[in-house]
Amino acid sequence: MDGNRAATIAGFLGALAVLGVLVWVVGVDRTITALLTADPVALVLVVVVAGLWLTTWGLALWSVLRALGSPVRTHMAVLVYAGAVFSNNVTPFGQAGGEPLSALLISSAADTEYETGLAAIASVDTAHFVPSVGFAIAGFTFVTAGAVQLGRNLVFAAVAIAALAVGLPVAAFLGWRYRYELEETVVRLLTPVIRWLGKTVPRWSPPTAESIRARIESFFAAIDRIATDRRTLLQTLGFSGLGWACLAGSLWLSLYAVGYVVPVSVPLLVVPIGSIASLAPLPGGSGAIEAVLVTLLVSTTAVPAAVAASAVLIHRGATYLLPLLLGAGVASALGADHAATSAND
Repeated sequence: MDGNRAATIAGFLGALAVLGVLVWVVGVDRTITALLTADPVALVLVVVVAGLWLTTWGLALWSVLRALGSPVRTHMAVLVYAGAVFSNNVTPFGQAGGEPLSALLISSAADTEYETGLAAIASVDTAHFVPSVGFAIAGFTFVTAGAVQLGRNLVFAAVAIAALAVGLPVAAFLGWRYRYELEETVVRLLTPVIRWLGKTVPRWSPPTAESIRARIESFFAAIDRIATDRRTLLQTLGFSGLGWACLAGSLWLSLYAVGYVVPVSVPLLVVPIGSIASLAPLPGGSGAIEAVLVTLLVSTTAVPAAVAASAVLIHRGATYLLPLLLGAGVASALGADHAATSAND
């Protein structure tokens, strides 16, 4: 626990350091001036749109859980998804680091197995990938059509889009194609580790290899149920697409708040690419995402760097802090409920 807390603190310090360097490079005074002169009405709209984003992606989770036979009320799905985003935002490597905790929150709220919760959040995160590629390609097409030349940062954007459109689907296909081989590999690697933990941790009986295999098979079975349910797929992708549109709208409104109107294609391009930076070893990708967004905004628009930085801080302030504050309460409540249930058992 102490190690996890130290890693989290170190991650936040690293994120603050990256943000500090970013603001220092573009100009501290100019960034603060732009923030202080931001349109208050537009700022309120940014928060509203951020709330709509969180709601639509929460509804995507609601759709998936219903298909898995573990339905929850729509408002609970939104709150639980806020808790999942919270776990991503406080653990290094963003979604990759927060998935286990997110699965635990979902399984507790839906009163289902951990593997079902893990399959649900994995399915929702995978669904988010499809609309993001579509938005990025559409934005890139319109941005490059108006560009005088394909600068270095736009070349980076093209490579990032190619990685999204080709690399991840290939990896997902191979993972699913060889899922049984993957299952055997996981069982072979985890079994000796878990047995060692069973000898080390007092009063804890480790699961057998058969139990581990059954849990992994349960996870893949849940994924298969979602993948073959056309209605759930279309509904989940629809909610995900609306969420991406809200994220792009949040960035557009943030730029408007500081006095700049940019083509809609710009946030459609930079927001999905910026999300790739969430893989950085920082809580929720903080620092890395802001740096990518500012870099792409400056290279695709006439917005000064300091103003772009202020707009990105407004956008990220809404889309990062809103689920952080809301999700912290949800995570605490579900964690207390899970602990009480375990104690009663």
